[in-house]
Amino acid sequence: MTYVAGVDSSTQSCKVVVRDLESGALVRSGRVGHPDGTEVDPAAWWAALQEAVASAGGLDDVAAISIAGQQHGMVVLDADGRVIRDALLWNDTRSAQAARDLIDEVGADAYASRVGVVPVASFTATKLRWLRDAEPANAARVAAVALPHDWLTWRLRGYGPADESPLGPDLEALTTDRSDASGTAYWSAATSAYDLDLFERALGRPGREAGTAGDGVVLPRVLGPSESAGRTPATPATPASDGVLVGPGAGDNAGGALGLGATEGDVVVSIGTSGTVFAVTADPVADTSGTVAGFADASGISLPLIATLNAARVLDSIAGLLGVDHDGLAELALQAEPGAGGVVLIPYFEGERTPNLPDAKASLHGLTLATIRPVNLARAAIEGMLCGLADGLDAVRRVALSGDRRREQRILLIGGAAQNPAVAAVAAQVFDAPVVIPSPGEYVADGAAVQAAWALTGTRPNWTVESATPLAVDTQPVIREQRRQYLP
Repeated sequence: MTYVAGVDSSTQSCKVVVRDLESGALVRSGRVGHPDGTEVDPAAWWAALQEAVASAGGLDDVAAISIAGQQHGMVVLDADGRVIRDALLWNDTRSAQAARDLIDEVGADAYASRVGVVPVASFTATKLRWLRDAEPANAARVAAVALPHDWLTWRLRGYGPADESPLGPDLEALTTDRSDASGTAYWSAATSAYDLDLFERALGRPGREAGTAGDGVVLPRVLGPSESAGRTPATPATPASDGVLVGPGAGDNAGGALGLGATEGDVVVSIGTSGTVFAVTADPVADTSGTVAGFADASGISLPLIATLNAARVLDSIAGLLGVDHDGLAELALQAEPGAGGVVLIPYFEGERTPNLPDAKASLHGLTLATIRPVNLARAAIEGMLCGLADGLDAVRRVALSGDRRREQRILLIGGAAQNPAVAAVAAQVFDAPVVIPSPGEYVADGAAVQAAWALTGTRPNWTVESATPLAVDTQPVIREQRRQYLP
């Protein structure tokens, strides 16, 4: 038997799956939590990865591994390979003004044309501009910039500070993949190249891709879907070993698409810490409004995407307020009629990315003495969260699935909240297309395992993904119509 491993280093935790190369069957798994917060010391991710691998039975019988991770996070390294400051995560909005400054200088249309995205606070470029402006001493020390999965892949291959790693701080060994690079706002999915002028505009210093000649801040070398990043180092227990093959890694959403087996024409709606809607398309996308990010996928084509900051934690918050668990929230919500008796929650608890309102706050509307009931509040929470994603789906359709591009054939609904029966029921009423809910699984980690198998064999595996029967479309226009009057 040959085994491969996939890692999902997400905002909340590190998950590891070990799967059979031929069948894709799950052999074993492990999970370790991550610290809370919007800035985190990457050392916590590295410790969690090692612990999660150990809890999944180690890598002694694993032939290949790949790491998918949360996108956009800014990991800055000095010349000795040390992390200069805590990483700013995708959901850290302190760089909102930096995003506006970059747009003012370059122009939204020019950004979309050059790199397929328009800067928002989530993207790495805006965090680098914030670093330049707010912490110039730290900015001056930057010798390399990596994303979370890039840095973890580098550490897994044996690189890092001299006193912490067997191979030392070789910054030229940093690698990334197309999907994660496309979330920086200085790499183009259309040209498959860094836009070094936009990078320099962000950090205020020149950059160059690892392995190329010249001076400048090192940016990870961008690998293709089936390329190997290298191997893990030999261990004292296996000094003669060639190590485990390490795949290129991916951004979490691209990893999820691989794990689901999504192909052109599919749309995925993922409800996790963030909410995302993304389509698999053959052609790169450039949305000058900035609503849809023209990301690359992990298979060699495109993954136009919108993201919301407020997703599963909206349900956590309202369930806590009502004193129930998620099952109790579902029971309450299913007792209310579509439209929640006119109660509308605009759930911008943490600002919002789609629409781009980083300073927005949540608001509750339509309350009367007759409607202020737990059942309506429970349903309004679910409707509010899903309506935000439905607005994103409209944008993806407009930009990526219009004209001669075919409309999506199905919507794949994933994430822990997708298993909530009330979420499933409301999804069928909000999304006007068949909704398919795959069986519960770690699809980002599974996608990384697909990538590991691909790098090992040179062929993308075709593993089976179990799904429930598609939900019948049950469109309830009242849900979205009443919400529109309260949008900021």
